[in-house]
Amino acid sequence: MIEMKKVNLSDVYELRQISIETFKDTFGDDNSKQDLEEMFENNYGIDQLKKEISDDKTDFEFIYVDNELAGYLKINIGEAQSEDMGSDYLEIERIYIRKNFKRRGLGSQFMSYAINAAKEADKNYIWLGVWENNTNAISFYQVKGFTPFSEHIFVVGSDKQRDILMKKPI
Repeated sequence: MIEMKKVNLSDVYELRQISIETFKDTFGDDNSKQDLEEMFENNYGIDQLKKEISDDKTDFEFIYVDNELAGYLKINIGEAQSEDMGSDYLEIERIYIRKNFKRRGLGSQFMSYAINAAKEADKNYIWLGVWENNTNAISFYQVKGFTPFSEHIFVVGSDKQRDILMKKPI
């Protein structure tokens, strides 16, 4: 059984734990321990996550498989977006799935959720940033109809990395 649940303030410690775990699993081999720790402190600190959960322009969703937390999604609109894209866009900032739950269609379920959220909010586009070396994610997004349109820098600790920005019309 697969189900989604909106993340609330009471879930902040669980959100922090899965955020760190899934980021480490995905990018840990490509970053220094020091850069990862700095990024976790800045991006996944309890106060930072509480602020983001409380923002009405941000939505976090957990996904469970047989009552076990399998991943999470973060979407943003308006000023909560990581880049100023204006009012026509919804951003998918994070889709992270735990290793044991990959290749089960959970990313596609998150994508459907984000598309529906964009439609409900009268957005014309969905966009996201993906690390240029994350070929699996880039392929996934291309299959879902996303195309590159720009780039930006994503900082992990002191390491500046290039993200490809991709978008999809709704």
